[in-house]
Amino acid sequence: MIGTRRITRRSFLAAAGLAAVGASLSLTGCSGSVSNGPSSKHLLVAHGHSEVHPVNVGLKKMAEVASAESDLTFSIYPNGQLGDNAAMIQLVKAGVLDIAKVSASSMEQFNSAYAIFSMPYVFESTEQYFAVMNQSEAVQEIFKSTYDQGFFAIGWFDSGSRSIYTTKDGPCEGPADLKGLKIRTQDSPTSIAMIRAMGGSATPMSGGETYTGLQQGIIDGAENNETVLVQDGHGEVCKSYTYTQHQMVPDIVIISTETWESLDEAEQSAIVNGMTQGNEAHEVVWQDLVQENIDGAKEMGVQFYTIDKTAFIEATQSLRDEFCAKSADNARYYEDFLSYVQA
Repeated sequence: MIGTRRITRRSFLAAAGLAAVGASLSLTGCSGSVSNGPSSKHLLVAHGHSEVHPVNVGLKKMAEVASAESDLTFSIYPNGQLGDNAAMIQLVKAGVLDIAKVSASSMEQFNSAYAIFSMPYVFESTEQYFAVMNQSEAVQEIFKSTYDQGFFAIGWFDSGSRSIYTTKDGPCEGPADLKGLKIRTQDSPTSIAMIRAMGGSATPMSGGETYTGLQQGIIDGAENNETVLVQDGHGEVCKSYTYTQHQMVPDIVIISTETWESLDEAEQSAIVNGMTQGNEAHEVVWQDLVQENIDGAKEMGVQFYTIDKTAFIEATQSLRDEFCAKSADNARYYEDFLSYVQA
């Protein structure tokens, strides 16, 4: 079972098709770490993106900085080699995998407070989003909330803002413009309720099916960041992209509690510092990637529309109210996030 610590690093690497790597590593007596020498610890890091994705760039920078400041060494496994978000979380919990990048939404099953990151318009601007993620005590409290469950968050990466794009001409300026349109959404209660509140007909569908759905008219649009227009080809079918910016859902970097407790203070500090610099390196590449995709989408004939988002913000207020009503902590977290809105 993945959830038990009986799994060894060596058996895990072999099961994942990484026996050659595992053969070069020897187990130590301290939690899930692997020894590369008398004083070094080797940590395993995984994520679901490609080697050229900004997430991989950020994690490589984290590893580079941490290695320079300590005896820690790292192996990074991209492309979902070690499983999807759910699998990676379970492996980190078990102390078999040390560090993983997962989506914030996948963390909700361990602490419902993580749902705040998926709430529509909990972030009213990019400036507020970055201020909250980098400065908020509430975010740090949420990050540490799963410590006793075997893992916790040590950092985050920007994954852009999600907006509406459709096969119909013109912008979507309010719920009336989405009425009757079938909008692809993620298969989550929050996302489905959000699209319905915004006026659309929520149609849960996997990311891999979205292009065909748009092409065949099964759906009239979808919601995501700009990169899908070129990288997934959605701009070939959808020529109208409206900056509704209804969600800004961060990617979360988690570490095994067992691994963390096996590190000394200097090693922990090196990882934290590495994550800070990794976040900065990621953001530079991410912004370049977004701009490249916007430019490419324009060449495909996609029109980008900036709107007054007030109508959508008001239409989704009930979802934020419901989130706050669930617990005093939820309400406190939301108030903390709001405190970063610039007057």
